[in-house]
Amino acid sequence: MRKNERGPGDATASHDAPSVRPAREAELATGLARVEERVARACDAAGRSRSEVTLIVVTKTYPAEDVRLLAGLGVRDFAENKDQEAAAKAAALADLPLTWHFVGQLQTNKARSVTAYADYVHSVDRVRLVDALARAVAQRERAPLNCLIQVALEEESGQGGGRGGVDPAGVAELAAALAAAPGLRLAGLMAVAPLTGGYAGAPGAAFERLMEIAGDLRLVDPAANMVSAGMSADLEEAIIAGATHVRVGSAVLGVRPALG
Repeated sequence: MRKNERGPGDATASHDAPSVRPAREAELATGLARVEERVARACDAAGRSRSEVTLIVVTKTYPAEDVRLLAGLGVRDFAENKDQEAAAKAAALADLPLTWHFVGQLQTNKARSVTAYADYVHSVDRVRLVDALARAVAQRERAPLNCLIQVALEEESGQGGGRGGVDPAGVAELAAALAAAPGLRLAGLMAVAPLTGGYAGAPGAAFERLMEIAGDLRLVDPAANMVSAGMSADLEEAIIAGATHVRVGSAVLGVRPALG
């Protein structure tokens, strides 16, 4: 495979062919500008300052070079959902001052690897994972790991779709476990707009419900004020509801190539 034909998931390559790199940078700049405009408009509509919302670019399946180009355009927060790909990219880009967010479902046996590079884990959904992350952090000399509880809003109607997350009724128990775990910091909540249940097709209502749960959590832990919600298709609804972080991939990077 020639250099300019490498697969989209090759996270170790550092530079595209000279003729490709400027064109890709222009594509990314255009996508980023469009998303920034959407975020700014949504903030205006909600009466919020643009500074209240952090854009996290989800770069799964895209090469480390895209991250490097986006960093040159001012992006600092990046997310991955698979540990192997995330670890390789973080290593390849260790020279850059980036913040890494892990947003995928996480197996306990990957906890040690994730704690080597992640600044935030958005997908904490069970006490066993809390324990595994705490053990892994204890083995490293690092700052506390910021953890978000993933909330499965569809569970309220008994229609969990296997996308991960804890029933809203279980948030308090999981929050208590995180608060008691050494080396971990409860940062807030994360959710994905449900595909099933009462909130299916209604991301605005789903994110409003998430904000209610977040409000209850802040009564217990005022510092747990991060709300990660909204993706390319529904970032406006999330921002209007009150999300502090939006996770956007294809709207910045383009349509993700088919795998396989």
